[in-house]
Amino acid sequence: MDSAAWGEQVARHSRVFKPAGLGPFPVALILHGCGGKTPFLEDYARAAVQAGWAAVVVDSLKPRGLSTLDGKLLVCTGLTLGGLKRSADVFAMTHWLESQAWADPKRIFLAGWSHGGWTIMDGYAVGANAARATGLVDADPVKLRERVRGALLVYPYAGYPSLTSSRGWGQWGPRVWSVLGGKDQVVGWKAPAKALDRLVRDGLPVDRVFYADATHAFDDDKANDPRARYRPDLFQEVRTYFTGALRSCL
Repeated sequence: MDSAAWGEQVARHSRVFKPAGLGPFPVALILHGCGGKTPFLEDYARAAVQAGWAAVVVDSLKPRGLSTLDGKLLVCTGLTLGGLKRSADVFAMTHWLESQAWADPKRIFLAGWSHGGWTIMDGYAVGANAARATGLVDADPVKLRERVRGALLVYPYAGYPSLTSSRGWGQWGPRVWSVLGGKDQVVGWKAPAKALDRLVRDGLPVDRVFYADATHAFDDDKANDPRARYRPDLFQEVRTYFTGALRSCL
């Protein structure tokens, strides 16, 4: 399949948020965790709109015929749809934006939570092997380098078999903002920190926020993982952090 065809399928199940006016607007692509698209990410999308960006909350499960339950049983357990394969959505949606009159396809920001962070990271780490790894015949890493202005990684999964710690992104990756939690019992903080260290060694600008008392999914008020503890104060802080990153990329 090519990027145009897959982008249309993914976009059909995703939700677009736009500022008033005709645009074209810079666009933030927001990638959910392994359990699927959840309402709190739409709050981040609305924050992006307030910062002058359009936002697309990308649904990676429904285009593949996966339900929320499938996500929890199959994706969250690593049985299907790892970050590398899912990075097809990043390449395809980047291509899809070229056909949208309201979008500026040369000003993109990627934001990923948990599995979504892994997806972004593997999309960069796979490099020239993107087409073979994603199944998209025209997956183009050059477009990521040229069009993406920045990336936000919120408690990203970075353990095996993610690629960033071992491969890095090279020197052409975007500026990175990141958020880790010291009490994250799902992805931990040491593996993501190691991956971020690798990006620093690659020469990329990496900004870090570390919340020592935060669990995984601390910003999701509907997280059903018993290990998650919702922190509305930190949720507001990360929204502000996100909008600050977006404004710095305008």
